[in-house]
Amino acid sequence: MDCSPHKLDWSLVRVFVAVADAGSLSGAARNLAMSQPTVGRHIHALESDLGVTLFSRQPAGMEPTPAAQKLLPAARDMLEAAGRFTLSAAGEEGDLAGTVRITASNIVSHYVLPPILAELRRREPLIEIELVPSDSTENLLFREADIALRMYRPRQLDMITRHIGDVEMGTFASRDYLDRRGRPQRIEDLAQHDLIGFDRSDLMLKAMSQMGIAMRREDFPMRIDNQTVYWELVRAGCGVGFGQKKIARADPRLEAVLPDFVIPPLPIWLTTHEVLRHTPRISRVWQHLDESLTTYLAQVS
Repeated sequence: MDCSPHKLDWSLVRVFVAVADAGSLSGAARNLAMSQPTVGRHIHALESDLGVTLFSRQPAGMEPTPAAQKLLPAARDMLEAAGRFTLSAAGEEGDLAGTVRITASNIVSHYVLPPILAELRRREPLIEIELVPSDSTENLLFREADIALRMYRPRQLDMITRHIGDVEMGTFASRDYLDRRGRPQRIEDLAQHDLIGFDRSDLMLKAMSQMGIAMRREDFPMRIDNQTVYWELVRAGCGVGFGQKKIARADPRLEAVLPDFVIPPLPIWLTTHEVLRHTPRISRVWQHLDESLTTYLAQVS
């Protein structure tokens, strides 16, 4: 077996870690924006280079072998080193022109950011923007995003974060739906209504549990995890749902349900890697997002 460093294709290591993290070829393919057959070929190539079997196929997906478990810590160290190398190079770029990659939730990307980014393009035409709508955690270390807008405080080391403000949440339904089914007066009345919830995600159930409300997945007769489609279902009259007050109040088709029912607000955190913070174009986009989102949150709906 010749697995000397000069022979090893380092890009295969990234695929190896992605499959181990996702637990399947298809999951890794989605995360890497590659096709599943390509991911499979890369794993086979790495196994050939190393002379070991890295995964065994199980009903639930791809299970790392004992050999793979021993290799994973070193593989992760390699990827982190490569990420730091790339970040260090990016931090030396002094030109305002270039690309800045932003990730934000699907809802924020769809309903909040477009006018903010349009104004940025008018002011800074040399800066190109790549917007990644995603409700998963993007990895800033590996340049999957340069700036992240997140609804929780990031805990990673070497990150610069700023709390922009808090997003008020509420309960809403379309006027057509409420005309048809009636307007609930008490929280208990929601049991007689069609509630829209998440499918595989348990975030909503956990949030309700923390508020002292016991709910089951089956209590939501319509379920979907894509939050943009979720909101469109609310707007279309499929039932009662939960969302950001500023977005809902701007829609004449929607009406607040149980306005006195308090839902904890969601914080908005602006995040980037400390190495990139003072790169001119990233610093400029950070400043624009900071100012624009602060103004957006302060505006009375």
